[in-house]
Amino acid sequence: MTVLRVRNSCMLDAESADIPVPAPMVSVIIPARNEARNIERCVRSVLSTTWPNLEVVVVDDHSEDGTGEIARRIAVQDARVRVVDNPPLPDDWFGKQWACASGASAARGDILCFTDADTFHHPDLIARSVNAIARTKADLFSVVSRQELGSFWEKVIQPQIFTFLAIRYGGTETVTNSSRVTDKIANGQCIFFLRAVYESLGGHALVRHHVAEDMMLAQRAFALGNRVVVEAGVNQLSARMYASLRELIDGWGKNVFAGGRDSMMFGRLGKAVYPAVLLSGPLIGLIPPLVLLLSLTGLVAPAVTLWAAIASAALLLWWLYVYNWIEESPAYAFLSPLGAAVVFYILLRAVLRGQQVSWKGRRYISS
Repeated sequence: MTVLRVRNSCMLDAESADIPVPAPMVSVIIPARNEARNIERCVRSVLSTTWPNLEVVVVDDHSEDGTGEIARRIAVQDARVRVVDNPPLPDDWFGKQWACASGASAARGDILCFTDADTFHHPDLIARSVNAIARTKADLFSVVSRQELGSFWEKVIQPQIFTFLAIRYGGTETVTNSSRVTDKIANGQCIFFLRAVYESLGGHALVRHHVAEDMMLAQRAFALGNRVVVEAGVNQLSARMYASLRELIDGWGKNVFAGGRDSMMFGRLGKAVYPAVLLSGPLIGLIPPLVLLLSLTGLVAPAVTLWAAIASAALLLWWLYVYNWIEESPAYAFLSPLGAAVVFYILLRAVLRGQQVSWKGRRYISS
């Protein structure tokens, strides 16, 4: 069922890559705090676009690692790039939202594209996205990226997390066509807004103290009568979200509980049971192999051992399919219990932390 839901997706490949005449100005806004590792690759990939009417606004959010200097060096080489120094962060704002708002204030485009510094843009991304916006009459348009998995821990953990997201939300068409606010989500790595719509909503101020600002932008925009469209652009956009185990723990830990509660149906009841729902996911993948291992001691009843063996085999087949689908070594499927254990730790840590969020040297309380 999950596979069928995920395959119910609209691909950006199907959109035209032609340039309309006249081509509206697109402002690509990149909030960047301590992104020296990523910022040059990101900016240069955006500049490779086939779109002729473009500006890139890099918002240096008080970086301490030379991010701003790298961006300014590129700006000297290409007049399409501007670097904005982010003003001091107000007490009631999250950093990313404040940087996005600062970038939008400085931008001149008719269409605003908010993108993360850890993304890589292919030349046809903007053209296909702008044509998709026109075709679907989208007010908010978001592109689902291909995830770059570089390290061992990324390959063990990221497929687990994204499987849970797929189970919850399904494919892009499921998200786009749902009539429920709680089913709406956007990918904060790439969100396009018609400028007039963005300003009418109040911009990022609308979600200034929500940790999962992308999901809340989609939900709030939809609730206020706007059309939210999501398409998969795995051949147009890629991202490497986290490059180490520490980054994976901290990065997912800030989002999955404090932000995920807003995706639950049934109001307060849904939010109350959310911790149990959240933790049950990795336990499903962890308990059968643990029981099977414990059966070697002779302390487990034969019927339970049989159940554990069948469940473990089914899980292994599932993960073999997933790793084949994402074109990674099938050997990682045999490590899925390890992935489930680490994900359980990440989620439990997030649940215990509650609405408190720490990221890039800042501490917040999410709404």
